[in-house]
Amino acid sequence: MLRGLATISFYATDVKAARAWYEKFLGIEAYYAVPSVDEPAYVEFRFGDFQCELGIIDAKYATHQVTSTPAGSIVYWHVDDLEATVARLVELGATVHEDITERGENTGFRTAALLDPFGNLLGVMNNPHYLEILGELTGTQN
Repeated sequence: MLRGLATISFYATDVKAARAWYEKFLGIEAYYAVPSVDEPAYVEFRFGDFQCELGIIDAKYATHQVTSTPAGSIVYWHVDDLEATVARLVELGATVHEDITERGENTGFRTAALLDPFGNLLGVMNNPHYLEILGELTGTQN
Protein backbone atom coordinates (compact mmCIF):
# COMPACT_ATOMS: atom_id res chain seq x y z
CA MET A 1 0.00 0.00 0.00
CA LEU A 2 1.23 3.49 -0.80
CA ARG A 3 2.00 5.34 2.44
CA GLY A 4 2.96 8.80 1.25
CA LEU A 5 5.28 10.80 -0.94
CA ALA A 6 8.89 10.05 0.00
CA THR A 7 11.21 11.18 -2.82
CA ILE A 8 10.68 12.77 -6.19
CA SER A 9 13.55 12.33 -8.65
CA PHE A 10 14.21 14.80 -11.45
CA TYR A 11 16.92 14.52 -14.10
CA ALA A 12 19.24 17.25 -15.33
CA THR A 13 22.16 17.30 -17.74
CA ASP A 14 23.79 19.92 -15.47
CA VAL A 15 23.24 18.89 -11.85
CA LYS A 16 25.19 21.87 -10.48
CA ALA A 17 23.01 24.33 -12.39
CA ALA A 18 19.85 22.48 -11.35
CA ARG A 19 21.00 22.48 -7.71
CA ALA A 20 21.63 26.24 -7.84
CA TRP A 21 18.23 26.88 -9.44
CA TYR A 22 16.34 24.82 -6.86
CA GLU A 23 18.35 26.33 -4.00
CA LYS A 24 17.23 29.75 -5.19
CA PHE A 25 13.60 28.68 -5.59
CA LEU A 26 13.36 26.70 -2.33
CA GLY A 27 15.47 29.12 -0.28
CA ILE A 28 17.57 26.27 1.14
CA GLU A 29 20.73 24.45 0.18
CA ALA A 30 20.83 20.82 -0.88
CA TYR A 31 21.75 18.79 2.19
CA TYR A 32 23.26 15.87 0.30
CA ALA A 33 25.47 15.43 -2.76
CA VAL A 34 27.35 12.45 -4.22
CA PRO A 35 30.01 11.73 -5.21
CA SER A 36 31.01 15.24 -4.06
CA VAL A 37 29.57 18.71 -3.49
CA ASP A 38 31.81 20.12 -6.23
CA GLU A 39 31.02 17.45 -8.85
CA PRO A 40 27.63 15.98 -7.96
CA ALA A 41 25.88 13.23 -9.88
CA TYR A 42 23.01 13.45 -7.40
CA VAL A 43 21.82 16.12 -4.98
CA GLU A 44 18.92 16.04 -2.58
CA PHE A 45 16.74 18.57 -0.76
CA ARG A 46 14.39 17.99 2.19
CA PHE A 47 11.67 20.53 2.83
CA GLY A 48 8.06 21.11 3.71
CA ASP A 49 5.84 19.95 6.55
CA PHE A 50 6.85 16.30 6.13
CA GLN A 51 10.44 16.83 4.95
CA CYS A 52 9.71 15.34 1.53
CA GLU A 53 12.74 14.74 -0.62
CA LEU A 54 13.52 16.15 -4.06
CA GLY A 55 16.47 14.47 -5.74
CA ILE A 56 18.19 15.66 -8.89
CA ILE A 57 20.05 12.96 -10.82
CA ASP A 58 22.55 13.40 -13.62
CA ALA A 59 20.62 12.62 -16.82
CA LYS A 60 23.33 10.21 -17.96
CA TYR A 61 22.00 7.74 -15.34
CA ALA A 62 18.40 7.85 -16.60
CA THR A 63 16.93 4.58 -17.82
CA HIS A 64 14.86 6.54 -20.33
CA GLN A 65 15.62 9.29 -22.81
CA VAL A 66 15.77 12.68 -21.10
CA THR A 67 14.69 15.55 -23.35
CA SER A 68 13.80 19.17 -22.86
CA THR A 69 10.15 18.46 -23.69
CA PRO A 70 7.70 17.66 -20.89
CA ALA A 71 6.83 14.02 -20.31
CA GLY A 72 5.68 11.68 -17.59
CA SER A 73 3.64 12.29 -14.48
CA ILE A 74 3.14 15.59 -12.75
CA VAL A 75 3.60 15.54 -9.00
CA TYR A 76 1.80 18.41 -7.31
CA TRP A 77 3.23 20.11 -4.23
CA HIS A 78 0.84 22.01 -1.96
CA VAL A 79 1.60 25.73 -1.70
CA ASP A 80 -0.22 28.38 0.31
CA ASP A 81 -0.15 31.08 -2.40
CA LEU A 82 -0.49 29.54 -5.84
CA GLU A 83 -0.32 32.79 -7.81
CA ALA A 84 2.82 33.97 -6.00
CA THR A 85 4.52 30.59 -6.39
CA VAL A 86 3.79 30.44 -10.12
CA ALA A 87 5.05 34.01 -10.52
CA ARG A 88 8.25 33.20 -8.60
CA LEU A 89 8.91 30.09 -10.69
CA VAL A 90 8.43 32.06 -13.93
CA GLU A 91 10.71 34.81 -12.59
CA LEU A 92 13.38 32.14 -12.02
CA GLY A 93 13.10 30.83 -15.58
CA ALA A 94 10.41 28.16 -15.46
CA THR A 95 7.79 28.19 -18.20
CA VAL A 96 4.10 27.61 -17.70
CA HIS A 97 3.04 24.21 -19.00
CA GLU A 98 -0.51 24.41 -17.62
CA ASP A 99 -1.84 27.68 -16.24
CA ILE A 100 -3.69 27.88 -12.93
CA THR A 101 -6.76 25.68 -13.27
CA GLU A 102 -9.75 25.22 -10.96
CA ARG A 103 -10.37 21.53 -10.27
CA GLY A 104 -14.06 21.16 -9.57
CA GLU A 105 -16.62 23.80 -8.76
CA ASN A 106 -15.86 25.72 -5.54
CA THR A 107 -13.73 22.89 -4.13
CA GLY A 108 -10.61 24.95 -3.40
CA PHE A 109 -8.45 22.57 -5.44
CA ARG A 110 -6.41 24.58 -7.96
CA THR A 111 -3.37 23.41 -9.90
CA ALA A 112 -0.64 24.71 -12.17
CA ALA A 113 2.25 22.93 -13.86
CA LEU A 114 5.53 24.45 -14.94
CA LEU A 115 8.56 23.22 -16.82
CA ASP A 116 11.78 23.91 -14.93
CA PRO A 117 14.85 25.01 -16.93
CA PHE A 118 16.04 21.39 -16.96
CA GLY A 119 12.96 19.85 -18.62
CA ASN A 120 11.16 18.56 -15.51
CA LEU A 121 7.45 19.10 -14.89
CA LEU A 122 6.83 20.73 -11.51
CA GLY A 123 3.24 20.79 -10.25
CA VAL A 124 2.03 23.21 -7.59
CA MET A 125 -1.44 23.42 -6.13
CA ASN A 126 -3.79 24.66 -3.46
CA ASN A 127 -4.99 21.47 -1.77
CA PRO A 128 -7.55 21.81 1.06
CA HIS A 129 -7.19 18.10 1.86
CA TYR A 130 -3.47 18.54 2.54
CA LEU A 131 -4.22 21.36 4.99
CA GLU A 132 -6.96 19.30 6.67
CA ILE A 133 -4.64 16.33 7.24
CA LEU A 134 -1.82 18.58 8.40
CA GLY A 135 -4.19 20.25 10.87
CA GLU A 136 -5.29 16.89 12.23
CA LEU A 137 -1.70 15.75 12.68
CA THR A 138 -0.50 18.95 14.30
CA GLY A 139 -3.68 19.91 16.15
CA THR A 140 -3.73 23.29 14.43
CA GLN A 141 -5.92 25.16 11.99
CA ASN A 142 -3.93 25.78 8.79
